[in-house]
Amino acid sequence: MHGWIAPSGIERELYETKARGDWTAYLDALARAELFMPQPRAQVDAEPDQARFHPMPDGRSLAVYTRGMLPVPDPHTVYLRQSLAWFANAWDARDPAYLAVNPGSPAEAYLTTTPADRARWRAHWDAADRWGLAPGAVHALHTGGPLYGAVAHGLAVGAHLAVSNGEFWNALGYHGSGYVRERERLRKMWDITTPEDWHDVLRRMLAADIVSPVWEFTLRVRRVLAADFAGPVDLEHWRYAAEASLRRSAELAAEPQLTPDGVTVARPRPSAEVEGEIAGVRRLIGRIARYEQRFRADGLLPEDGWVRSVEGWDHGRASQMARWGLGTRYGTLEEAERAVLRAGEAARGAYRSWEEFSAGYLLARCLHFDEEEFGEWYRTSLATHLALTTDPASPWLNIPWS
Repeated sequence: MHGWIAPSGIERELYETKARGDWTAYLDALARAELFMPQPRAQVDAEPDQARFHPMPDGRSLAVYTRGMLPVPDPHTVYLRQSLAWFANAWDARDPAYLAVNPGSPAEAYLTTTPADRARWRAHWDAADRWGLAPGAVHALHTGGPLYGAVAHGLAVGAHLAVSNGEFWNALGYHGSGYVRERERLRKMWDITTPEDWHDVLRRMLAADIVSPVWEFTLRVRRVLAADFAGPVDLEHWRYAAEASLRRSAELAAEPQLTPDGVTVARPRPSAEVEGEIAGVRRLIGRIARYEQRFRADGLLPEDGWVRSVEGWDHGRASQMARWGLGTRYGTLEEAERAVLRAGEAARGAYRSWEEFSAGYLLARCLHFDEEEFGEWYRTSLATHLALTTDPASPWLNIPWS
């Protein structure tokens, strides 16, 4: 179709192979694509382990959609993600005569479903070099997702997770890995099983209330010193200032305080507790300094650069959590969009560039997961950062920070 813009590279490849009549290449592309099958939500909620075939109105075709062709999530219809091989194995003689791929679009195809056809599908699946979007690369919707503007900026704040998970960075109408898998992800990783749970976690992320307050306190001490002295902060000076701040805080807690409600009772803290906190922060400063040294060596920070804040980890996760809530139907499209905008605003308030934001996001991720091993967590995070700061298609190179 002249002038048709495919939503993504998946649909473009299907359209181009169909246009030239190369059905072998079409099946190659289809075998690499995730296929989403619509289901009534009420049925899936009642039987989450069952995937049922619901023919199209013609009664002879079963509709499936590639990732870029999925509609905006609605409350009543959900989608299950499957592979071409799954359909080949699940089909039997009682099922529809055709598999309808992206029906109604220029990339549509109605594939016959004889045993020989299904054997061919399995052969293409076996020969495929991958399934789904390649993780670690920047993928975007060319239609159906914002590429510029405030919403796109907020979505790009979540690009670390989108790139590492192999998803479109700008998909606001999010389906992820399908309704059931998305719900399972939120249950296992965040203990989210209700809309109330989702709203609570999202609210805390937007307020940067989940990332460690100790990490943020430690970096804030250095920010204040850097502002006061207009230059680099010596490591021992940083440790001394953090210790002094912790001691002063402990002293204040031990003194009665006059407030609008009256005099509060003094709450002195055990000295062992205070000394333990001080020792922990001193160790943390050493860990941060070593990570920053590695960040500079690997191009995550400029030669004289340092991390301003780790709140970006929560901002980036909030941008994704907004979409996860929509994919699981715990939230609406309007709620997701508002949260994405707030994530973008929060990140702009804490950082001055995409690169600064990324360094803060990655430092928190490494402090939580990597434990100075510089292992898989670090390597994948670095690769994602490099993709987002060098790929010409990256939103970070096309959307101004502020």
